[in-house]
Amino acid sequence: MPRRSIELGGGAPLLDLASYARRGPSDRVHLPQEEIQLLSRTVRRTPEVMVKVLTQGGGDLKAVGRHLGYLSREGDLEIETDDGRSLSGEGIEQELLEDWDLDLEEARRTRALRSRPGMVRPKLVHKVVFSMPAGTPPEGLLRGVRSFARETFGAKHRYAMVLHTDEPHPHVHMVVKAVSEEGVRLNIRKATLREWRRDFARHLRAQGISANATDKAVRGTRRARLSDGMYRALQRNASRRIQMQREQPNTQQNASEASSRETLLHTRAQVERGWSAAAEILDRQGQRDLAWYVRRFAEALPPVRTDRELLRQVARSEERRPREQELTR
Repeated sequence: MPRRSIELGGGAPLLDLASYARRGPSDRVHLPQEEIQLLSRTVRRTPEVMVKVLTQGGGDLKAVGRHLGYLSREGDLEIETDDGRSLSGEGIEQELLEDWDLDLEEARRTRALRSRPGMVRPKLVHKVVFSMPAGTPPEGLLRGVRSFARETFGAKHRYAMVLHTDEPHPHVHMVVKAVSEEGVRLNIRKATLREWRRDFARHLRAQGISANATDKAVRGTRRARLSDGMYRALQRNASRRIQMQREQPNTQQNASEASSRETLLHTRAQVERGWSAAAEILDRQGQRDLAWYVRRFAEALPPVRTDRELLRQVARSEERRPREQELTR
């Protein structure tokens, strides 16, 4: 069986269910307290943190300025900087651009592009969103993000952040300068995001906020990946058309979906073996209550669905919504 670690953090798994299953129930395995706490938070469905990198924009001064203006609501909201300042009012976007020397960075990048035709345009900044479910104290969330940023970026990368509470789930937008003060470029990979989620959750817990960070596979949760265009189409009640397009016979699509389902089922089988092995290890360590919760959690994992199946489910839901609203009038 190929190794497939369900892990958090680059190279240092915190919830490696696959390793539990590989060792087998007869092996003498002892789970450290850190892993036991993570298992406990997961099976008790502690709110999961969200760290998302926005891929659009951030490539030129005008785009960065527009994004900063959006974050500050054109100066109405305070932008908190890495050096402890709180900026508000008209013109703060330009102040940040000059303070970070992004004009010099753009000029340097332009010279590099001219000398190397075909070179991929590197970003000036990274745009990151830190979010928690509705009901999370906004100020506690901001303190957690502030603590995370100081530890992660410190004096290396300049950054600025804004708390938004205009949606049910509070979230913090952060802009991070892509090149550090020492000239080192920040590259954000999947392992980076796993580590950031883990550290962000730890900083939130230090603020007294229940927070967890696990891979979706170990929780059996997946969401359909909707493009912006498809989402807008669904919002315009075009769900039936999308559903019919997705259900039209297509040999290539069907083969791709079958392959996706096979991969998902293989991953689910590994996850289930891992949960079962974790429960047996906990039993041997005298953690019988937690072992019971682990088994109930594994039994309640939702059925495996491919992206196309999830999209069809979303389309049907969007199609029913207008009918239900009409019936309640």
